[in-house]
Amino acid sequence: MAYMGDRPGRPLRLLLERETETAALESLLTELSGPSQGLTAAGSGGLLVFAGPAGLGKTTLLNEVRRRALARGCTVLSARGGEQEQGVAFHVVRHLVQPVLAAGSEEEHRRTLGSWYDIVAPAVGLVAGAGHSSPDPQGVRDGLDWVATRFAVQHAPLVVMLDDAHWADAESLTWLTGFAPRVTELPMLLVVAYRPDELPADALAFGKLAERHGSRPFDLAPLTPGAISRIVRDALGEDADDAFCRETWAVTGGNPFEAVELAARVADRGLKPQSAHLPELRQLASAVKGGGLIERLERLGTSAVRFAWGAAVLGAEASRSRAASVGGLGDAESADAVAKLREARILADPARDGSDEDDDHLEFFHPLVSTAVYRAIPAAFRVAMHGQAAAVISHAGLGATAAARHLLETHPESDPWVVQQLSEAARDYLRAGAPDAARRCLTRALREPPAMEDRAQVLFDLGCSALLTEPAVTVNHLRAALDEPVLDPALREAIVYRLAQALGHSDRMAEAARTVADAARWATDTRTRLHMQAEQFMWNAFRADEQDSPARSRKLARLAEHLTGTGTAERYIMGLRAWDAMVRGEPAPTALEWAEKALGDGLPWTDEQWGFEVPVLVALTFMYCDQPGRAEELFQKGIAECQDRGWRGAHLSFGYTLLGYIRYRRGRLDSAETLVRDGLRIADRVGHQVPAQYFAIGILIEILLARGRTEEAEEVATTYHYGDIVPSAVVYPDAQTVHSELLLALGRRREAEQQLVRVGERLEPRGMRNPAWCPWQLHLARAKAATDPEQARELAAEGVRRARRFGTRSAVGQALHAMAAVTPGPEQAQVLAEAVAHLERSPSGHDLASALIDHGVALRRSGLPQDAAEQLHRGLEGAVQCGADALVSRAREELDATGMWPLQPRTAAADSLTVQERTVAEWAARGWSNARIAEALGATDPVVTRLLSDIYLKAGCDRAGLPRLLAGPDSGASTGPGLPGGPMGS
Repeated sequence: MAYMGDRPGRPLRLLLERETETAALESLLTELSGPSQGLTAAGSGGLLVFAGPAGLGKTTLLNEVRRRALARGCTVLSARGGEQEQGVAFHVVRHLVQPVLAAGSEEEHRRTLGSWYDIVAPAVGLVAGAGHSSPDPQGVRDGLDWVATRFAVQHAPLVVMLDDAHWADAESLTWLTGFAPRVTELPMLLVVAYRPDELPADALAFGKLAERHGSRPFDLAPLTPGAISRIVRDALGEDADDAFCRETWAVTGGNPFEAVELAARVADRGLKPQSAHLPELRQLASAVKGGGLIERLERLGTSAVRFAWGAAVLGAEASRSRAASVGGLGDAESADAVAKLREARILADPARDGSDEDDDHLEFFHPLVSTAVYRAIPAAFRVAMHGQAAAVISHAGLGATAAARHLLETHPESDPWVVQQLSEAARDYLRAGAPDAARRCLTRALREPPAMEDRAQVLFDLGCSALLTEPAVTVNHLRAALDEPVLDPALREAIVYRLAQALGHSDRMAEAARTVADAARWATDTRTRLHMQAEQFMWNAFRADEQDSPARSRKLARLAEHLTGTGTAERYIMGLRAWDAMVRGEPAPTALEWAEKALGDGLPWTDEQWGFEVPVLVALTFMYCDQPGRAEELFQKGIAECQDRGWRGAHLSFGYTLLGYIRYRRGRLDSAETLVRDGLRIADRVGHQVPAQYFAIGILIEILLARGRTEEAEEVATTYHYGDIVPSAVVYPDAQTVHSELLLALGRRREAEQQLVRVGERLEPRGMRNPAWCPWQLHLARAKAATDPEQARELAAEGVRRARRFGTRSAVGQALHAMAAVTPGPEQAQVLAEAVAHLERSPSGHDLASALIDHGVALRRSGLPQDAAEQLHRGLEGAVQCGADALVSRAREELDATGMWPLQPRTAAADSLTVQERTVAEWAARGWSNARIAEALGATDPVVTRLLSDIYLKAGCDRAGLPRLLAGPDSGASTGPGLPGGPMGS
């Protein structure tokens, strides 16, 4: 039986000694599609990996996979890596999905890809919408996960095959490595074949794919003498003697490809397969591979050699006309060359489906042949042919990325067309979420080199391509761009902005601030100067080592007073003023006023010229000012914006994490923990000890402590070495303070005290004195309560004074609660009563529940069991709704101690207001006093107070936030989460 290249549509050779592999295949196909032929009900998926050196039959096995899968009614998608295409980003992905997408219109593609279209379209070879920005690589991978999952469901049962995976492009391989573990949850069988010894060093995770899946690759072994004898006799006749067959096995090492080729060469020479012809057999064996194969090619003539070279250079893009153009041949010469090369088994015969396209398409008989031909091209000829191939590919309209693959192999010649093609390819790669491929193109463009007037743009693009992965490299390129003598002002502004970003992401925030400060000084355009000043204020605000923060605050306040909110730059400065006012502990209405001015008609999170930091700070200002519902609304919009743009790395991590922090501050601990864990998972993917991790770890520890899971919080801190390193950037919640909270929970008061003292030494000189933002004094008071009660009371009292200055109900209530913890005797119950009175007028559910329970305990100890039971029961209800398990247990124990049987806690939807609550909220928003509301309801003041407390918790605001919430969508205000269909829901 002849070996015909193991391609679909061509005769296949017999599988020998692969019973174990085919049995595993049959088992997986049965699980995938059911035991009966033609059964199409989707089953469970799996992973099958074949590994082995070249020629051992991996492709033959994949063809057997195809045959059996099609016989069972499966959909089959396949692709193969190419030695010449390893640098073409998403080459494998495109070949996998093309059969599904090839015939559809853009409208059909958009239906198929859904909301992921603009993110993944460039990666899969489609055209994205105009003006679409560059998604980050993780966003594209997430989109491909969704697309693959959808394909698996729509085309179930689905078999996906990847041959020569060792030559797959890095972007496709990275995606596949991450997606592969999911196939068991889908009606999809993933089959992969590769050469282990040729797997790239950066693909180690892919090499361990099968192990991660709970199995192992099938390492293909060479065939035994008996199997090789079968191949020889199938090809040459049953009269082939044992010695001849044995020698064939010896000279081929049991490699089935070489054995088939050698048998074919024997047949071509007309040799009898007898022992008398062993010398000729050995001679022919050397011609099957390496130098012998090249000698065979050269004997076909110059035209055939040049045509084969052209096809080898073109790789997957090879067609008869293109190979002829690259090789410099006419139609007649190329037709003759193709015939000779196919007869010599250097080129494979076309697939037998009768299409002209397949007849024009060229493919080598085996990857080993392609490799040998390509490597035999003299170096100078190879470079020249790649240059010619680039021109041919560009003329054929295959796109800049296809041409760029060849231009990367050429020598620099100061050709503007080369720079233009490479720059265009880089832009295409960035739109596809492949910054590494873009960087390769731009690095080569820089060597061409570009014209003087274009050099700064190339350096800028090169710097931007490395921003997410190598910010330190970005810094060098962008500084070089700034040094260019020919620099457009708009480009200069963009370079400075990106340079500051890169410095900030490299933990060099002082340099970032100096960079934009210098730019502000030389800027002649007012808008540019304001942009740079805004960036300077922001980077200085993020510096943990800023020397004169009060001076910056004064300068910022003076500048903001003169602005009207016209343009993004002015609103960013107003947003920074709002944040600075909040952190310094100025009255909350001041911070809220600036935050509202900053918002204007909205602050986008994904504006590549402004960043998302200030919009985040503005949203968090609302949270700290007792408007967490407003903050949550802004975060939900920002997260959706990031997801729509394919920004699913650090941006999305911050979004989930800080939305979780808002939920934590509202007392919704269960959903808060889920969100923060999602944020941490994304941050872990981004890198180690990055800012996104510090935020997520600190907030997760606070949530776990609030839920009473101290040991778990300690485990998180230990795993991430939290507390060992103080971040050089300002992190909120403050990392050292959070670690001190953990130490207090563990009973390590002395260590906590030492850390909190250092926190005060760090924040006090900077004027960061808002206990709502960083309650270090309140925690230090707790730490000193046993050893220095007098100083503990002084610290707590100062915390209360600062909280009253800030003025939010939650800040004052939290500070009073801390004050009560260090207040002895009967006064404690009085302080706790005041704390409860403030907290029940705030949206801070967990703080209220905790204060109520402590107040109940104090009342019980004061001999007031009935009053104690009432507060404990309210605290129990709050703790249940918050998901604070430890508080729930404590409340039940204290209720038991009062002799009162705990009532069943109320369970209400977290956001839905009752009709009565909605009515009361509307009255309160109109300015009615509690007494007037009580009179209208025919109820007492305490009943109204509790009704309003429930409203604040559900709506995520204090009393001042109710008018905006009730204004409804017609006023441009959001109804908030969980409140659709009316001003406050029903």
